[in-house]
Amino acid sequence: MPRNYQKESPTAFQRLPEYQRDEEWIRAFLREANVGHIASAQDGQSFINPTTFWFDEQKHQIIFHSNLAGRIRSNIESNARVCFEVSELGKMLPANVALEFSLQFRSAIVFGRARLVDDPGEARRVMYGLIHKYFPAMTPGKEFREITDKELKRTSVYAIKIEEWSGKENWKDRADQSDEWPPLDEKWFE
Repeated sequence: MPRNYQKESPTAFQRLPEYQRDEEWIRAFLREANVGHIASAQDGQSFINPTTFWFDEQKHQIIFHSNLAGRIRSNIESNARVCFEVSELGKMLPANVALEFSLQFRSAIVFGRARLVDDPGEARRVMYGLIHKYFPAMTPGKEFREITDKELKRTSVYAIKIEEWSGKENWKDRADQSDEWPPLDEKWFE
């Protein structure tokens, strides 16, 4: 019978606790991951969108931006509760029984509330943080023009205040194999 997750913390009940990672691991992974997915909802319809992002450790928030108008903005304005995911996939892991097929993965899930960053000074600060993550050797005012007021008015900058998070990692070389079935030939592991 499925577990009832109603009125539970979104990070409750890790199915495989041996894959669970601590807060320092999550912080490091959020600093390094390149693409995240923001999930929002409105009127019972979920929406997920890939995005670049920056983990603002000082303020314990995730920064991203999107179009001035669109589904993300509409959803967040009506329902600030969001979920944010980052992941990395490795190799596929074959097994000799169907339920043990697996893959290498690392992932972090963030739960929180998103808000529009409407203060121009704060929006500039977090946008420069986002740019610096992907282009650390570039300097505003030197290699590229500093962010203008006109440019800030053409985008929506968001901050997700992190309320809870979880991290998982399975980077084993092989999936579990059963002794109830003949072992796989080594060719499947090459």
